[in-house]
Parts: sequence; structure tokens; C-alpha cells
Amino acid sequence: MAAHDEPRETEDARFRLEVMGAALELFESKGYEATTVDQIAESAGLSRRTFFRQFRSKEDVVFLDHDATLTHVQDFLETTDLDPYDAVCEAAARVFARFSGTPDTTRRRYRVLQTVPALRERELVMVLRYERVFVDTLRRGAPTQEPLALVQFAAAVTATHNYLLRTWLRDGARVEVEDVRRALGAVKRRFVTDTARDRPTALVLPPGTSVADVTTLLAQHFGDGLTTTP
Repeated sequence: MAAHDEPRETEDARFRLEVMGAALELFESKGYEATTVDQIAESAGLSRRTFFRQFRSKEDVVFLDHDATLTHVQDFLETTDLDPYDAVCEAAARVFARFSGTPDTTRRRYRVLQTVPALRERELVMVLRYERVFVDTLRRGAPTQEPLALVQFAAAVTATHNYLLRTWLRDGARVEVEDVRRALGAVKRRFVTDTARDRPTALVLPPGTSVADVTTLLAQHFGDGLTTTP
């Protein structure tokens, strides 16, 4: 799978997202507590029975795209050939791409969540689910690394993504997917470089290599902050 290939939504997924959109519109206009399942079903063109066959509760409807996105993230991480650190960064960038790709729905949910504490708690649970998937991927792909370092990396990726997403949502700042990728790349460089500094490194170079070339190669390995002494 190419790094930036995005899976297409199935007809069922599109239907479920349409129901979510209808529900969020009602929650914002009428209030979450005042909106009934019957009203959601009617707005979405469903019977009450069909609603409960498809969805467990109106709370679940709020996070339908999270469920779909988490499934896409898991599929991507299980099939990608990327380095595990790069894979986790790319997965987080894809989450941002999916949410920013439906700005009206994403912003509406954000506004609804600000008024319903129970939904904010549910959102925190969703964030932890993403982070757990990231940790599991790193543990599989980098089994010799310190477990705590992998947890810290996954937490840093998640926090960076969430900060940029909320900046886009709350402040209306212009944040593109490539901005997220660059920020996550910086997270990776800090973590991987710091790990590399703690390991002995052997560098085999051909005779006649200049000091400048040696410095360049070491900087690439250990980061731009490297100081060398001739």
C-alpha cells in the first residue's frame, strides 16, 4: 500500500455517516438531551427498529466516524511496509486527513461535545483506543526497544495530532495534512535520534574520507545538534 493511499468508503459506511450527520445537526439545534432517537431516525429516513438494529444508542452515533477511522488505521498498520515509527506517524496523519476532510461534521461534533460532559469522556476513551493501536504496532515492529519509550512515542504522536486538530477546530487556524506530517516527522526525529545517541555506533568509511564528510554523516545519524571535535 502506498503511504498516502486512502481506502474508499463503502456504501454502508457512507450511510452510517449520513445518519451521524443528521443526528449531530439535531443535537446542535435542539440540544443533545432534548433530541430523541425517534427524531434522529425520522431525520435520517429510518424506522426506530432499523435505528436500533444499526446503532446501540444516540451516543454511539456521535462517534461513528471514529469507529470507521480506527478500522482504517488498523488495516493500514497491518498492511504497510513502512518502518513502525513512520507507520504510526502516517496513521495519525490519516486520522487528521479523514476528520479535516469532513469539516462541517467534524466542527459540529466539536461544538456538541463542548456542551455534553459525558460525550467528552467518551471522546477520551476513543483517543486511548488510537493510542493503544499505535503502541501495539510499535511493540510488534520494534520488539527490542524499551517498552516505556514506545509508549512515550505513541503518546507524543497522539498529543501532537490532537493539538493540531483542536487548533484547526477551535481557533480556525489553517492546518493541512502535510503540516501534520511534518510535525509528526519532527516527533520521530527527536525520539529516534535520542534513542540512537544512547547506543554505541560503528561507522565504516573508505580511506580518504574528509572530516567534513564524516561530520555530515554523523549529523545525519545523531541529529543536527551534534558537535564534533577534530
